[in-house]
Amino acid sequence: MTRARRRRLIRTRRTATGLALVGAISFLAGMTDATGLLLTGDFVSFITGNTTRAALAVSQGNLYHAAVLISAIGVFVLGNAAGIVIAHVSERRIFVVLGCVGLVLAFASVTTVQGLLLARFYMIVFAMGMVNAAVEHIEGLPIGLTYVTGALSRLGRGIGRWIIGDRHIEWTIQIVPWGGMVLGAIAGAVLTHHTGAHALWMVSLFAMALALAAMFIPRPLQRRFNQKPAPHHSAVARGR
Repeated sequence: MTRARRRRLIRTRRTATGLALVGAISFLAGMTDATGLLLTGDFVSFITGNTTRAALAVSQGNLYHAAVLISAIGVFVLGNAAGIVIAHVSERRIFVVLGCVGLVLAFASVTTVQGLLLARFYMIVFAMGMVNAAVEHIEGLPIGLTYVTGALSRLGRGIGRWIIGDRHIEWTIQIVPWGGMVLGAIAGAVLTHHTGAHALWMVSLFAMALALAAMFIPRPLQRRFNQKPAPHHSAVARGR
């Protein structure tokens, strides 16, 4: 086997592993999104929608609902930040991030007291933000796990470039997170309709199962799915 062929095989395996992981995590995100929406009445990851709904609430004088949605946006951002920090300090990045997501969802699933339902909403939003840190790119191509608008936008731009003569097809992987999100949302909606708030338990268990499955992914490969923060001195040099 030639060195070039061996490199192609290794890259193919890396890509296949990454896409399987992205599909599974997007499925988890879709389940959480649908379950959260049905249980709370508000989006738990569609931050663009929450921004628009918050603006509409302000225009209608419903300042309380606007404050809830604006706070949810901040919680989602904090979840993303927490996921990156956890991924950075962990040896088994994907395992730890998904494990934390599962734990947060487990706490949310037992928060059923009427006075704590808002806290449950924020916990689900925080988990949805955190899950984005599990995988950030596949072979250098950015991947969104909970915001499929970006994936579909990259897909559309790829189609446009293909029409004008660019025959690279790496952009086709963007269909994976969208497909996973759709299938997961269907599963989450069915579970919620049949089991109510208990659906969160099942979503939490699925997150834990994914975390355990990620343990079988070699650590060097896991590191390839996450962005490394640029050294401060390099950033300063670029600024100059």
